[in-house]
Amino acid sequence: MIGMGRPRAFDETEAVQAAAALFARRAFDGVSVDDLVSHLGVHRNSLYQVFGSKRGLYLRALRWSLQHQVRPLIGADTAVLVSEPALDLLLMAATERAPEDPEVAREVSTILAELDTAVRPETTATLLGMRLRARVTREG
Repeated sequence: MIGMGRPRAFDETEAVQAAAALFARRAFDGVSVDDLVSHLGVHRNSLYQVFGSKRGLYLRALRWSLQHQVRPLIGADTAVLVSEPALDLLLMAATERAPEDPEVAREVSTILAELDTAVRPETTATLLGMRLRARVTREG
């Protein structure tokens, strides 16, 4: 059939999940397209065809992480949240990308508002600060 490309050689959801983990560890600016290609096992052309750009993949990874990793934790005990690496991409997005990317800022603001609704805003701020500190000491 004319116009039919080759079938996709990778699982899109697995690629998004792996990208989320990579961005959580190294942040957006710390991950190159070459890093994504080698880490995800996806050809560069496939990455661009499916996600449009590194930023497109980042947004998909961030949204996946917020929906499947962070939202299920809302309302969990603070001790659980502080030890939870699932918050790392949220922290990276809030500090690195949100100040310069309005779409990322909206995603981060939405999930922070949900966290604030579950607990007091001061608790959210303390929790994220504690997670950031745990991340630094873990990786330091």
